[in-house]
Amino acid sequence: MLDDGQLDARIEALETEERDVSARRRKLHDRLASFPNEVGLQQEREISARRRELHAEIDALRAERSRRREEGAVDS
Repeated sequence: MLDDGQLDARIEALETEERDVSARRRKLHDRLASFPNEVGLQQEREISARRRELHAEIDALRAERSRRREEGAVDS
């Protein structure tokens, strides 16, 4: 289990990766709009799958962080 600082750091790292993946996805979409091809479409599927994974993990960690903060507020 991650402590609060590690949890925040993990969320930040995942958010950074998500921004990078999203930027690559946007560039790929632009390229596919001009030059559609099967290789590009496969890359887009892979990048989109990774982006969804990142979103799911970020959402789960944010929910955990919120839960901890709520419990901390109740315990205080």
